[in-house]
Amino acid sequence: MSDCSNDTTTRGASKPATEEVKSNSEESIMAQESPKNSAAEIPVTSNGEVDDSHEHGFNRDLKRSLPAGLGLSETQITSHGFDNTKEGVIEAGAFQGGQRTQMKSGPVILADEIKNPAMEKLELVRKWSLNTYKCTRQIISEKLGRGSRTVDLELEAQIDILRDNKKKYENILRLAQTLSTQLFQMVHTQRQLGDAFADLSLKSLELHEEFGYNADTQKLLAKNGETLLGAINFFIASVNTLVNKTIEDTLMTVKQYESARIEYDAYRTDLEELNLGPRDANTLPKIEQSQHLFQTHKEKYDKMRNDVSVKLKFLEENKVKVLHNQLVLFHNAIAAYFAGNQKQLEQTLKQFHIKLKTPGVDAPSWLEE
Repeated sequence: MSDCSNDTTTRGASKPATEEVKSNSEESIMAQESPKNSAAEIPVTSNGEVDDSHEHGFNRDLKRSLPAGLGLSETQITSHGFDNTKEGVIEAGAFQGGQRTQMKSGPVILADEIKNPAMEKLELVRKWSLNTYKCTRQIISEKLGRGSRTVDLELEAQIDILRDNKKKYENILRLAQTLSTQLFQMVHTQRQLGDAFADLSLKSLELHEEFGYNADTQKLLAKNGETLLGAINFFIASVNTLVNKTIEDTLMTVKQYESARIEYDAYRTDLEELNLGPRDANTLPKIEQSQHLFQTHKEKYDKMRNDVSVKLKFLEENKVKVLHNQLVLFHNAIAAYFAGNQKQLEQTLKQFHIKLKTPGVDAPSWLEE
């Protein structure tokens, strides 16, 4: 019995010893894992700021636990917030006490980034405004007699003659249209008068022949008037095409030439002013840029001047050919009409391939033509 009690006592004494050994081993394991727990925890002060004391303790314990060969004196471990994508980054460099170098996060700018369309439009507006300002200043200086302008005497004389001729041709066109309107009214009146005479010739037996002669005469005059009206309308259409299309197209080119001339003079004046000023590191880039712009506008001006010269030459040849034929037509038709030469009047229309529209008859289809 005594042996059993002794064994029981020994077992009861060894049980607390075993529990004490287990607790000691658990404390050592927790001590070893304490750096990890301290790194995982983020203490916060009463003001809501992150407490860095545990971080420095973690760095100090890690430095002690690692071999000396790693050179922790040149290594700093920096922890970042949960929203930072670069967690666990070890920054190489000299460790300076409590100072920490934090990586700056921001937008990544690519070298080949596509330009913003709004910026491109803004740049275009800026260039247009600058060009408009220079051209306006050049125009005002020319009107005030302070600025110089480039003049091609021969070309300017041809342009002045063209504008003057255009005004005169427009006057001829306006008068011819008035004549056509009046002739149309006269022909319409003659046709109605011929119908009235013909009706009276049937109802008045005593004056049957007299009314009949007058009816035939008025109808013949109306027919000749329609033939003359066709010739005049053809003349009007040809002159209208010459004035409002051919000459107007040439004058549009002349306007472009004048705009190019103003731009050329504006940039030429800027270059002359820069050349008169001092030459240093600040002005040389401006002079080079101004020289480049001046050369560009000079080439544009020369090109537009050549275009105007060519168009004026072709316009003169076309104008002479068109007006020669139209003036011959107008003269022969008027002379034959007032001479009462119906055959000559019809021959004139055939000569210029003019087809009259018969009243009440539709134009032939393209299959019939």
